[in-house]
Amino acid sequence: MEQSAHVDTFARDHLPPQDQWPVFLLDNPELAYPARFNCATELLDRTVEAGHGERPAIWSDVNGVPHATTYRELLALVNRSAHVLVDEMGLQPGNRVLLRGPNTLQMAVAALAALKVGLVLVPTMPLLRAKELKQIIDKAHISAALCDKRLTEELERCRDPQNEYFCPDLKQIRLFHDDAADSLETLAASKPDHFTACDTASDDVCLIAFTSGTTGLPKGCMHFHRDVLMMCDLFPRHVLKPTASDVFCGTPPLAFTFGLGGLLCFPLRVGASTVLIEKLTPETLLQVVERFHATVMFTAPTFYRQMAPLLPRFDIASLKKTVSAGEALPDSTRRLWREASGIEMIDGIGGTELIHIFISAAGEAVRPHAIGRAVPGYHVQAVDDAMQPVAPGVIGKLAVRGPTGCRYLADERQTKFVRDGWNLPGDSVYLDEDGYVFYQARADDMIVSAGYNISGPEVESVLLQHDAVAECGVIGVPDETRGQIVKAFVVLNPGFTPGDKLVAQLQDYVKNNVAPYKYPRLIAFVDALPRTETGKLKRFALRTL
Repeated sequence: MEQSAHVDTFARDHLPPQDQWPVFLLDNPELAYPARFNCATELLDRTVEAGHGERPAIWSDVNGVPHATTYRELLALVNRSAHVLVDEMGLQPGNRVLLRGPNTLQMAVAALAALKVGLVLVPTMPLLRAKELKQIIDKAHISAALCDKRLTEELERCRDPQNEYFCPDLKQIRLFHDDAADSLETLAASKPDHFTACDTASDDVCLIAFTSGTTGLPKGCMHFHRDVLMMCDLFPRHVLKPTASDVFCGTPPLAFTFGLGGLLCFPLRVGASTVLIEKLTPETLLQVVERFHATVMFTAPTFYRQMAPLLPRFDIASLKKTVSAGEALPDSTRRLWREASGIEMIDGIGGTELIHIFISAAGEAVRPHAIGRAVPGYHVQAVDDAMQPVAPGVIGKLAVRGPTGCRYLADERQTKFVRDGWNLPGDSVYLDEDGYVFYQARADDMIVSAGYNISGPEVESVLLQHDAVAECGVIGVPDETRGQIVKAFVVLNPGFTPGDKLVAQLQDYVKNNVAPYKYPRLIAFVDALPRTETGKLKRFALRTL
């Protein structure tokens, strides 16, 4: 590894042993980065130097009026904030800084400033509570936090010695989205607009992204400065193909790598602009497209399904590309969106451990029911329990290799995610002879009933085609005779009444559209499905309903 610029060497010291790393495929000429660079400089300074200084970088909604922050203005805001982190907070390269806030200009500025200083950014979801924040702060030994003023309550509990979630490492919190005299913005206003970025190594850790893990303690995924550029130079370059004229929008939080890439790093890398709006609904997201003339959208399948019937009310003529990730995309949702908008969805599967999307397809390369193929630079295969490749059409565990991969922060689960040099994201898939990947389920969620393997997402996709079904989630539940049986949790559309008659109709509908053994023997009608902050269905929570 290159000599680190970190004064605080905690991050590099707590990387897993290199014999537990996946094999990294770094011989791609597109990824021939220098040994030393700072990713914030590459994303921002270089873009200004390339002549994009007066172009809009980040669009915000200011009292109902669209407001553009240009690249030159954004660079000045970031540089001034970087001075605050060093001069006022006394932070040194390698220190971990927790970042807490919704999708706003101030959140983006704080993130880029921390990267430029050479800090290790630890972004967190806005809805996390003190208990969850303590797990992250203690795990990463975080001494400082940058926090939106509106989200301080839970974080302050972590600084209270009388509170059960007290974190002795957390010494200081600096607020943004705040006009107080000691806020990040107020202090930054008097600072110089030039800042010399930390001379970080390409393999210095710059990001610890904690998984939104459904069970157990969250896992900290450690990524280098080069990894941030790699996520910008693979899926976007080969599949999304953005240009400087694009306007990005969407719902994933910047604290989620899906959002960090899609709503900040991807547009900055090509000199495009992004719209950062907090608390979007399906209706207000379509308003964003109309008002800001957005061309690229990132959100979860559920949003696309809910937006489809609303499209006639909005002018979305500017919208050209829509990306779905975060959970499995039902084929019925893909078709519904295509019929309503005329746009073929770009599906993708990624993961916090690999920082972003590594399987996808766009346009004419899309194949029915498939996620797509390996993004150039990555290799994928389906393997058995002995890590041997299975034949085309045979379900196995997804295995991935590429230029990015899993490096957990001091976590024994490293050896479960990485085996024989391959990343194992925990998905059951099969590949066809052309390398297209067909998602079946999370490996832990595959339903085995009377000897049959049944994919919950496949059953969900069929149910979603029925007029009565607004949303649904499918799991396996224990059964003495069959081992497991299929159970569906269904949210109904308005105008439909739950009852035995509708249960029978839905069961018959599934039997008539896929192999009959896959039909849900149990159906429960619910008002809403449990979802994570990023929109993923909490299948584990369905088991408690």
